[in-house]
Amino acid sequence: MDESAFQAYDDEIQALEEEIRQLTEEYKDIRQESIFFSDEEIQKAIKSLEGETQGEAKGYASPSDLKAELESLERDLSFLTAFTGFHFTSHSKKTLERTETRTVQKHRLSGKCHSLSFQVEFQLLEMPDNEKVTAVVSDLSIIMESIEDSNVSKFVSSTEERGDLLTFFRSISAYAEWYEHRKHTFLHFKTKYPDIVTLPEGLLGDFIILRNPKVAGFELMIVWKIHLDEEGIITPVLDLLPKVPEQVLEQRMATVSTPGCFRSVLRLFGIEAAIESLITVLGSQK
Repeated sequence: MDESAFQAYDDEIQALEEEIRQLTEEYKDIRQESIFFSDEEIQKAIKSLEGETQGEAKGYASPSDLKAELESLERDLSFLTAFTGFHFTSHSKKTLERTETRTVQKHRLSGKCHSLSFQVEFQLLEMPDNEKVTAVVSDLSIIMESIEDSNVSKFVSSTEERGDLLTFFRSISAYAEWYEHRKHTFLHFKTKYPDIVTLPEGLLGDFIILRNPKVAGFELMIVWKIHLDEEGIITPVLDLLPKVPEQVLEQRMATVSTPGCFRSVLRLFGIEAAIESLITVLGSQK
């Protein structure tokens, strides 16, 4: 038998050994979960499960009732995804400790909030307190993909230190919503005014440039930052950086293109109307 055949067998043996190792770990986890329940509790759980599969535990009369319940749950999930922007793609849980007074589990989550990807890993300590359960998050680790923003990095680091998982989800939801709003606004104006609007960094950039091809040397840069502080507060920050040749200063365009005037229009009419007014005045010049 040649060497390649031996190598193929060796690779298969290694793959089987790895599979056995993974199954052994899963079996240990299951055993660890089950030893904390009595035989009576296990039998009750089995009977309850059997009843549910027969449509009895929850009063289901037929498979159509189960289908209707499933469709209702799917609608609820779709609503929550649309409402919050969160879509979880994977979740794993491993019990590290379970006693009568405390349970420690390790969670891994990954998903997206609108178009922003994230991965979260943390430990959850649960302790019964009379009729309530106290939960404490620790060892929080967060990875935000495809975001090169120092403010976001500082916020993530601060959130990890505090173990404040709720603030992370709440603030990232608001940040991602502004992120999508800026992207859609840039796309709208680029599509509507392709000869005037340019996006040097694409739709994911934080600025657009307005130019009138008939007015040489005149350029307006609209910078749109989304500020996220360490406490999770979101603040959109917009400003205007004009590049105006001397021969254009006497025209009425100059009065609209000053940063102070732009900020006043922002306060009065909002982001889209302020950008639209700049483009309209710029496009009217010859």
